[in-house]
Amino acid sequence: MNWDEFAHWGKHIADWGAFYHKTLRDRPVRAQTRPGEIAAKLSASPPDQGEAMDAIMADFEAIVMPGMTHWQHPRFFAYFPANATPPSMLAEQLVNTVAAQCMLWQTSPAATEVEGVMIDWLRQALGLPAGFTGVIQDSASSATLSAVLTMRERATGFTGNRDGLSGKGALRIYCSDQVHSSIDRACWVAGIGQANLVKLPATGPTYGMDMQALEAAITADLAAGHIPAGVIAITGGTGVGASDDLQAVLQVSRTHDLYTHLDAAWAGAAMICPEFRDQFWVGVEGFDSIVFNPHKWLGAQFDCSVQFLADATPQLNTLKIEPEYLKTTGDAVTNYSEWTIPLGRRFRALKLWFLIRSYGLDGLRIRIRNHVTWAAELCDGLRDMDGFEIVTDPILSLFSFRCPGDDAAQQRLVDAINDDGRIYLTQGSFDGRKIIRFQVGQFETTRDDVMLARDVIEDVWRQVK
Repeated sequence: MNWDEFAHWGKHIADWGAFYHKTLRDRPVRAQTRPGEIAAKLSASPPDQGEAMDAIMADFEAIVMPGMTHWQHPRFFAYFPANATPPSMLAEQLVNTVAAQCMLWQTSPAATEVEGVMIDWLRQALGLPAGFTGVIQDSASSATLSAVLTMRERATGFTGNRDGLSGKGALRIYCSDQVHSSIDRACWVAGIGQANLVKLPATGPTYGMDMQALEAAITADLAAGHIPAGVIAITGGTGVGASDDLQAVLQVSRTHDLYTHLDAAWAGAAMICPEFRDQFWVGVEGFDSIVFNPHKWLGAQFDCSVQFLADATPQLNTLKIEPEYLKTTGDAVTNYSEWTIPLGRRFRALKLWFLIRSYGLDGLRIRIRNHVTWAAELCDGLRDMDGFEIVTDPILSLFSFRCPGDDAAQQRLVDAINDDGRIYLTQGSFDGRKIIRFQVGQFETTRDDVMLARDVIEDVWRQVK
């Protein structure tokens, strides 16, 4: 392909993209294909000769698109969204075209310096105090792993990387039973082990960590000769939106000098609205590490996760490695590859710059507030349906419910709704029972889209009951 062809197809794909987004409501939200169906349509061997782009694009539409679940669909109410606003997508096109590897300041000074400013814009937007710095990670999983590794090194006097963990004792990390599975995986990868991730019961109206249980677990571990290393709190857990009392978590953690990490991957974006901070954000300034995903509710193209650090030094002491070929001479600069596990880095900050400038914080706040309002309205509508039960009331824009029947009935309803195609939901588990989750967060969703969900749920339920 020459550059004239690139320009032609670039315009064609941009036009295709606009049409795709404008017609998403006409498509089923979840892919309606069967396992193996797409692979069976692909050539079993790579071609020896190049093919024309029009043939490739035709196959893209005929083979690939039927197998895509449409995350940008305005009736995507499953999981949490991975939003992609138009300005964010345009920024990604520029990043992909320039194709820089932004691991060091010198390999792209603009990427490093825009990232630093975007981190501070978001710090201000979320009401975090001056002094917090941070880094853009690919996902909250990577940020959490970075924090867990830092807990590990801090608890071992920063000798784990050098000596390994043999003979260090059982390092213990504490969290509630509502945390995301990425916390479990971080403990696996960090060598701490599943058995040393202490999950405590969730209690109260926001299903927060039981503080008496936390204190008792730490005390018991100390008596047993174990090494408490850190506490991971959540604001807006994936299952039902569980949110810890941050001040209470900090009080216990500080008593025992434990490193603290806050997972606010989804709900953190809502903290750009000051009215939500009194319920979910009080005490946040005391955490050592905080993560939230602009690629979820804020509208940045996936992937883009921001980790804030009260003091970057412990994480740098954990992750920084500087062979001669990566050293930067001259004036002191920030090399963000030293703050993260991967060496290679994309220019993720550009989409934040485009996004925030295009909508402004007020434009982003309006969407989040609408989503919270509409979720509460739909929850009340489902509450009035005969035999339906609201299991967990809305926490921000997430709630859960059950239809009449046993756990198998819940799964039958979820599967039938997703096969219907008009909306997309997921199941979950809470308090030993299967639940159906509903969250509002897709950037282009409207009140009509959300209210339609009640009709779809009722209609499909009548068919399967």
